[in-house]
Parts: sequence; structure tokens; C-alpha cells
Amino acid sequence: MSIKSGFIGFFLLFISVSILGQNIPRVGTPFVQQYTKSMYAAGNQNWGLAISHDGFVYAANTEGLLVFDGQEWKLFPMKNHASLRSVNIDKEGRIFVGGSGEFGYWIRGSYGKMNYTSLSDSIKDKETLRNDDIWRILIQEDQVFFHSFSKSYRYQKGSIDLLRAQGEPFLFGHQVGYNLYFEQIPSGLHRLSNNRLERIPDAAKLHGMNILSMLPFHDHQTLIATANHGLFLMSPTGSIKPFPTAADDALKRYQINNGVKLFADQYAFGTIQNGVYIVNKSGEIVQHISKNNGLQNNTVLSLAVDKQSNLWVGLDNGIDRIDINSPLYYYSDFTGNIGTVYSSILFNNKIYLGTNQGLFVSDWKGVSSYNSLKFQLIPNSQGQVWQLANIAGKLVIGHNNGTFILEDQVLKKISSVTGAWKFLPVANSNYWLQGNYTGIGLMTTDPTVSFVKQLEGRNDLTRDIYQEQAETFWISNQQQIQQVKFNPGYQSVKEWKTLDKGLPKNARIHGIYNLANNAVFTTDSGFYRFDHVWNEFKAYAELNGQLGSFYNANKVIPISNNQYWLIKKSHIARVEFPADEQIRIDSSSWNSLKGRMMNNYEHILQVNSELSLFGLDNGFALYFNKFPVKQQIPKPIITNIWNITKDQKPLYDDLSIPNAENNLRISFASPWYSSSPIRYQYVLEGYTDDWSNWDVVAYRDFTNLPFGNYTFKVRAISANGIQSDITSINFRIKAPWYLSWPMILLYVLAAIFLFFWSKKAYEKRLKEDQRKLKENMLADQEKRLAREAEENEKKLMAIKNEQLEQELAIKNRELANSAMNIVYKNEMLNNLHHELTNLNDSNGNKLSNEQLRKVNKLIDEAHSDDRDWDLFEKSFNEAHENFFKKLKADYPSLVPNDLKLCAYLRLNMSSKEIASLLNISTRGVEIRRYRLRKKLELPTNKNLTEFLLEL
Repeated sequence: MSIKSGFIGFFLLFISVSILGQNIPRVGTPFVQQYTKSMYAAGNQNWGLAISHDGFVYAANTEGLLVFDGQEWKLFPMKNHASLRSVNIDKEGRIFVGGSGEFGYWIRGSYGKMNYTSLSDSIKDKETLRNDDIWRILIQEDQVFFHSFSKSYRYQKGSIDLLRAQGEPFLFGHQVGYNLYFEQIPSGLHRLSNNRLERIPDAAKLHGMNILSMLPFHDHQTLIATANHGLFLMSPTGSIKPFPTAADDALKRYQINNGVKLFADQYAFGTIQNGVYIVNKSGEIVQHISKNNGLQNNTVLSLAVDKQSNLWVGLDNGIDRIDINSPLYYYSDFTGNIGTVYSSILFNNKIYLGTNQGLFVSDWKGVSSYNSLKFQLIPNSQGQVWQLANIAGKLVIGHNNGTFILEDQVLKKISSVTGAWKFLPVANSNYWLQGNYTGIGLMTTDPTVSFVKQLEGRNDLTRDIYQEQAETFWISNQQQIQQVKFNPGYQSVKEWKTLDKGLPKNARIHGIYNLANNAVFTTDSGFYRFDHVWNEFKAYAELNGQLGSFYNANKVIPISNNQYWLIKKSHIARVEFPADEQIRIDSSSWNSLKGRMMNNYEHILQVNSELSLFGLDNGFALYFNKFPVKQQIPKPIITNIWNITKDQKPLYDDLSIPNAENNLRISFASPWYSSSPIRYQYVLEGYTDDWSNWDVVAYRDFTNLPFGNYTFKVRAISANGIQSDITSINFRIKAPWYLSWPMILLYVLAAIFLFFWSKKAYEKRLKEDQRKLKENMLADQEKRLAREAEENEKKLMAIKNEQLEQELAIKNRELANSAMNIVYKNEMLNNLHHELTNLNDSNGNKLSNEQLRKVNKLIDEAHSDDRDWDLFEKSFNEAHENFFKKLKADYPSLVPNDLKLCAYLRLNMSSKEIASLLNISTRGVEIRRYRLRKKLELPTNKNLTEFLLEL
């Protein structure tokens, strides 16, 4: 045995011993979890129940075998859809079942797989078996007895034989320890010994009583339960005597149907007509659970106890779980007559509840006696009851309609001031202060409890009162805090002072409490204290930091000197302030009460150090502080693995999953049963390294998982914060077909082939590239030579153009000089003509007209001589590429004088120079320019000279 398994075994043994030392509470009702037919989706009746070693619940249902893993019910129909009557489990985990004409066993495999083996097939007398119902299954070492009313089929080492009652019919078979008992009709109770049925000596005492249950009792005795005749004790020698109990009348009247031994020598008996009765070894009634306080119906067909000592009840219609081992017991007002509990008190052996419906009372016998609470409304108490208090031995009721005293179960009004909310004794005096709807009331206990007066100075609701000093008090409501100083004698108030410095703006005030001998003010922003030096409130930072989410608790209720209840909107925590240690907080043990209390009006009555009463919306809960010890919860079980790629398909053995089916759902469950759900946390290693958040969902879907190896881990946590060990499974998503080993080998061969092919192709391409490179080099060389030749040609052309431009410039200069010579000649002829007109002969006479005419004729002939123009035109055409030919071709309307003007303008000559050349006035030149523009059809914005230069 490993150290770990040995430790777990020791721990479970310790738990069992601890539980056995506890008695089931006798007041209130344990929590009952109902599993209806619609929830488990099978037949109404559940004839047998069994709990496996791993905590699974198996029920023999009329439609087959029902299995519950703590999260989900599953039905496994029988061959030929036989109804089941019995179920039992051996130490190897085989689930033996029996029913109408059928018996055999189921084996639970991995991941939810269930395999059935029919044993009835090997029976030769099929006709007799068809009429038999297997009502009980008894397991003794390697023998399994399938018991019917006619015979028992004994299965041992793979073979079946019959156990008969020597011609008598059987009733039921029973197992007590290693002993098997069978009741024969009419000869009575027999014990199986050495394969023979031996009659019990005192069997006649039980003649005709129909034994329904036999259970181990202390001092080696056996407790026998009969149908309608109560309980009996049988000694080891077989002597039988009645076992009188307080439940005798009920058990006889409502007919026992089955029984089971609980922890601490306590016994549960299921009846046909009135649910379950639990008695102890002294015969005292411990509990009675029926349809009136939680069961779905009163006909109990089967009973079983799970690993947590919870009691499972198979009913005529449904299955219920009774949490008898829970520290919380309840009184639930199923009718709605009582309402929400705002206050409670134990007073003179009675329990009083102040609710929104009025004041209710029931007898209180304590927790050591069976106490069936029956609450009655106190007459004339209808309405809202806010507070119940024991003031000087009087039960004082703070009511919506005023303040009352209860005397002899009759209400007596002592004040009409409405809304008596809070009662606080004034230290070292006979006075009490009362917070009510309109301020503060003064009460006294001298000579008897009475209301003195309503104090003046405040008309607002007062919810909390706290005494700080002899005559100094703090009072508050949700909006403000005031410091109140009384005059001596408390008959009047000396000073009302509203204080809010240091508090957050618009803070909601929850209350004023004494916490470890310090006045603390609870708000929605945290705990505060009042600094008398600075005269302001200061956040209690150290406490707020340690309280975590309860830093803004709305109520503080003392338990003992260093323990307190903290409540935050019906979420309860127990806080302990140990000396010189960090605060200890338990905020999970009462999660099942969360949401069942009235927010901001939560009520807890601390009866004593071991018992607390919690007011609920529909009754109250009793918390037994030392019952039970915390138990280690089992680690989760992988209940199913589904492939959800297409249709949901279960996976059982082979967890090597094809790559194309890489979508999985993993279901898990921890067979741990309580009123608060188990939460789970998981991680899929190989996919992520982070654990999930805690969640009640008991499955996880993984889609499109990459190929590779994975480890799925899951753990559970109970409502009181106990974590389980980790469960893990390994699975593998196969690589896609194109990454399988044959394909990888093919890829390697293909790569080798491609390598050599590529090498040859490369060498071939290299040769081709070398050839192309040579060709390209030759082509580049030819291109370079061609470019050089072209460039040289361009240089030659540039030189020629430069030479031509120089020649053109020279010719232009020559043209200009020629033109200027003509200008000069014409000017000289004009001057000569002018001088001749003024010339005189030797006699001083002017020349005759005939003489002048001859000379002028010579001058005009010189002006009209075109040789100079022809020479100029020839030279001009050579210099300007047949300028006149182009001009005549484009503009045939031009006359010789127009062509001359164009030539002179192209040489950029002035109008004066042109006038001299043409032997006309400057005005004449402008007129010719104007006519020339019209013939050339030039627009007004186009310069004539520029146009001629562009030709």
C-alpha cells in the first residue's frame, strides 16, 4: 500500500469515527433534494437503491437501471424492457440487478461504458422464471442470491443453483453482517447455515407478521422490523422480544416497508403511508420526514446510505436525498402562513418568530428531544414584527403598530409609537432605549417594563443605537449618523450632533456595531471608526483589507468574544479575531443560504456556541456548529468522452482520435451530494497552461484541436471550500493523413528524387544560362559599340550643327551688312536728291528742271535697281532654308513687297531701317505690317516678328 493511499484510508477512517460520534439533530428537518420523474426521465417507481464504492447511485426502476453520478441521470434499459425490483453491488463493483423474469449484472467500464451480462439465460426452467420477480439481491462473499417469493437463484463461480424452502413460499431475504436470513411462509424466519435453512428458535413469535427489514444492533443483537407489528430484537441465540419505541404507533399504523442502519446507532425506516422515521438505539424518535416537510410522496420503496451518510429514498414516484449528515436543518413554511422571519427568540421553553405576518409561537424542547414544531399565530399580532427581546424577564415585541409585552400568550400594548425597531439596554441603569420610526423612545424596567416617553429633538427613523459612554450614544439610519448626548437621568437630550466628516459623499449607512470592543460604522464603502482627536470618521483600512469581499458587510452579529457573523446581502461569513493572529474568515460553509434571506434585514439568533438560527424567506435554518466534521470530497470521475464532430459518439477505450474528428466533449462528475452544487476547474495541457474559472458546468467542449498529445485535468470544490484531488486523462489527436509515417516516408523519397532532379535541372539550366550569358555579353558589346557609334555620330552632327549655326550667323551678319549697305545707299541717294534741289550753278542760279529731272531719273533708277534685292534674296534663302518658298507655299497671296517686309522682319530690323530699304516712310511700313498681318491671318495676341522667326 502506498503512503498516499494509506493516508487517505486513515483520513476516511477518522471521518467515519467522527460521524459515528454525532447524533442526528432532533429539531428542524434535514434538507431534502427531490429528483422528480421528469428529472431522471424514467418510470415512477424505484424499488431498489445501491451506492457504489465510487459514490454513484444506482436505482432499480420500472424502466431499467438508473445511474446518477452527481451531475446527470442515465437510464440503461434491460433486456426485453424488464422492470427492475432490486439492485446490489459487490466488492468488485459488479452491479447486480433483478426484476421481472430477468437477472444479471452490469459492469461499468471506462468513461461511462456499461456492459450487461444476463445470468437468467442460463436457467433451464424459463417458464418458471418468467413468472418470478427478483425482489432482493443478497451478496455473501462470492455468493450472490437473487431472491424471489418462490425460490432463490444462487450464483457462484459462474454457475447457478436453486435454494428452495422445502415446499414453502418465501417472503423476503435479509442480510445482517455475514448471516443470511429468509422468511418462509408459514414456518417463519430461517438462517442459512452450511447451505441449509435452519429455523430460528423463537420464529413462532413473529408468525404472520411479515418481516420487512433486519438490521445489526448493538451487543450483537439484530433489529427486526415487521410490517404492522413494530420492532423486535433478536439475540445471537435466536431469542426474540419486542423492542418498544416512541414510534411504535406510527410504525404499526403506517406499515414499515424497509429499513437501513445509519451512523451513531440510528435507524431509518421507510413506510408505505407516511414517509421515513428515524429512531435511535433507545427507541426515541429522532426525525420524521414525510410529504409534509420535503418528500415527494409518502410511499417509501427503498432506502440506501451514501458515502457522506446521506439517506437516499426510492419512492413510489421519484427519488429523494435526505442530508441527515448536514450541519443545517430547516423549518420550512410550505403553506406561506408564517412568512419571512425578521426576528426570533427562545423564551420560557417556547420559540417565537417575528415575521412580516405577525408573531408565531411553538413549543421548544431543545435539540436533544424530538421536536415537531407547530407554530401558531399569537392573537392580534398580525402585521410586521421587527424585534423580539427579553427585557427584565418579559418578552417585548417591537411591532409596526407599536411596542407590546406578551403575557400568558396575550399581547399588551405599552406604546403606540409605531415601528419599534431596536431595543438597547442603557448600561448601569433601569432604562432601555428604543429606535423607532420617529426617533428614540425611552423605556424602563422599574418597577416593570413600560414605555416612558418619546424623546424630543428627532423625528427621523432610528435603526441603530450604540452606547459609547455613560450619557453619549451613536444613532443612525441609512442616510446619517448622529452623536447624542443625554442629560443626567436620560429624560432629555442635551445635544444632537450630525457627523459626516470623513465619510464618502452619499454613503449608505448600514449600522453601528461593537467589534472587538470598538465602535465600528458599517457602510457600503467599508468599515469606519470615529477619531475623537480629529473629530472625523476614518476608514478602518486594516480591517477592510483583511475582510476581502465582506469589507462592506451590512450586518455584524456577535457569536462569542472573538467571533462574529458578517452578512452581506444574505451572504454569510463567520469571522474570528484570534489574539495576535490574522483574521480567519469562513465565507463558504453557508453558501446554501445565499439568496434565501431578506436583504438588509437578515436575522441570526445565536442560541449558544453550538447552535444558530438563521431567519429565511419561508421559515428558518438551524446551524449545528460541531456537526459534522469537514469531509474530503472525492476527486472527479470522467463520466463520458464524446466525439462531437458530426453526431455525438461516445469514446471508451481507444483515445487515439483521428485528426478529422478533433472535436471532443469531456464530461465529469464528483459524486458528492449537498444542497449547494459542486464546482469544477479544469485545464487541457498541450492546449493551454491556465486553469479555468470554477464553474458548476460539468462538461467541456474542445473543438478543432491541433494534432498532438494532451492531458485533461479536472478538480472539484465543495460549497465550504474543500478541494478534491486532481483527475487526469491522456489522449492523442492523430496527425492528418498527409503527416502520417507512410506519407512522411513518401515525402522523404520525393524530396530525394526532387533533389537529384533539381540538381540535373540546375546543371542543365546553368549551361543554358552560361550560353545565354555569352550571347548577352556579345549582344551587349554590339549594343555598346552601336551606342558609341551613335554617340560619335551625334557629336559629329553637333559639330556640323555648330558649324552651320556659325555659318548661319555669318550669313545673317552678311545679310545684315548687305541690308545696311542698301539702307546706306538709299539714304545717300535721298540725301543727294535733297541736295540737288538746293544746288546753284556758278552764277548762283538753281539748276534747271530738265537738269534736275535727268539727275532724279538716275537716282530713281538707282533706287529701282533690283540687283541688290536679288542678291539679298539669294543669300537669305540660303541662310534660312528657302524661307520665301515656304512662305509663298503657305500664303500664295503675298506679293514681292510683302516678302521683302517678311525678310526684314525676320532679321529683326526696325521700322526706320525697313522704310529706308523700301524707300517708303515709316508710316508706310506700319501700313504694310498691318496688311501683312491680315494676309497671314494672325490673331491680335500673336506677335508678327515672333511668327516669322518660328517659320
